Amino acid sequence: MGRHSMTDTAVNGTAVTETAVTETAVTGTTPSETTTPYALELRGLRKTFRTGLFGRGPRVRALDGLDLTVPTGTVHALLGPNGAGKTTAVRAVATLMTPDEGSVLVDGVDAVADPGAVREIIGVSGQYAAVDGNLTGFENLRMVGQLYGQSRAVASERARELIADLNLEDAADRPMRTYSGGMRRRLDLAGALINRPSLVILDEPTTGLDPRGRRQMWEVIAEQVASGATVLLTTQYLEEADALADEITVIDHGTIRAQGSAADLKAATGGSILTVELARPSPVAHEDDTGDEQVAATLTGIGAGRAERLDPGDGSAPGRWSVPVEDGTRSAVTAVRALAAVGVEVVDAVVSTPTLDDVFLTLTERATHPGADTRGTGETRDAPTDSDMTDTGPGRNGKAINAFAGPDDHSVVGTDDNDADVSDKPTNRSEREHVH
Repeated sequence: MGRHSMTDTAVNGTAVTETAVTETAVTGTTPSETTTPYALELRGLRKTFRTGLFGRGPRVRALDGLDLTVPTGTVHALLGPNGAGKTTAVRAVATLMTPDEGSVLVDGVDAVADPGAVREIIGVSGQYAAVDGNLTGFENLRMVGQLYGQSRAVASERARELIADLNLEDAADRPMRTYSGGMRRRLDLAGALINRPSLVILDEPTTGLDPRGRRQMWEVIAEQVASGATVLLTTQYLEEADALADEITVIDHGTIRAQGSAADLKAATGGSILTVELARPSPVAHEDDTGDEQVAATLTGIGAGRAERLDPGDGSAPGRWSVPVEDGTRSAVTAVRALAAVGVEVVDAVVSTPTLDDVFLTLTERATHPGADTRGTGETRDAPTDSDMTDTGPGRNGKAINAFAGPDDHSVVGTDDNDADVSDKPTNRSEREHVH
């Protein structure tokens, strides 16, 4: 589909916003005393890590001056490839990591200066749900509520409410060690919501869920926003960001590559793509002509960019071509007529609109060469995974974490047909319209 043309258009056409994102982990209800239209503000966020054993490896710059604002009562999705800096940003928001530079404000409260206050107004849903595998799901939720200062009666009522919302009634009184991975994810979300936080941070909340389970999660998230909460979402499912997010930020190499609504980002990726399939090889115009020159010139003339041949072009196939276009079907009709005028018959013409897959792939093409580390010796690399990182910035003591964060608990005991840990990423293919 003319990937190179789309890339040029996207990179040059996207309004790049230097903005930041964050990471999260805790729950709370205490409202902020500061009035602000933003639930989250990140300003100039920077973070560098040392890699390798005992932190003796090269430095990596995980965040490089991120700025991000998230309006209250919205869903903001953070997208990026592995190592882009998403997790580091989220951890800074969750008060789990201190940035080297910059500020993090949650409902106007400074997360670096007053992490305790921030922990009372945020909720986080991470990768695994684990408090005590021998306790039931209901008992675990009630415990979390009581840890946040709720009475036993209030915590019990809220736990039952969330269990019903997340369709866990049948498993509520079973030991949590028998839960499937998908059930744990839903219980983890319940733990993040039990104290009605004003900012909910969801780190890939639907990984491992089947399509029905994901839809149920989406409904619960939408209900939280309707009740006034703000959601910061990281996800590997682009369909999920498209369905839920008011605004999307694409992050790569610790900086923001693009930001806007799903529709804005798709439009910036270059509009529609017209793909035509010829009935037979193109007629040659002169002795040295392969027949491609006439087709390329004709399609480029009616398109919004350079036409590209999609098949080998060695005479083994009649020819498939793509070209970016601005007005979809009208351009397709014009192309068919223009090609017919020069003796080229078209058997199929398809107009495809970009998806978030196209946006993501276009904006996150990775540079492969290392850059100079301006903050000290050692080379700068892409951000590593958490297991490779040693925090070189100032730390602080204190646990504020979602009580369901079980970093080493990866086991899944028991099965559930509706919650199997299946890999069912949506294909999210471009919308296609055939022109006959």
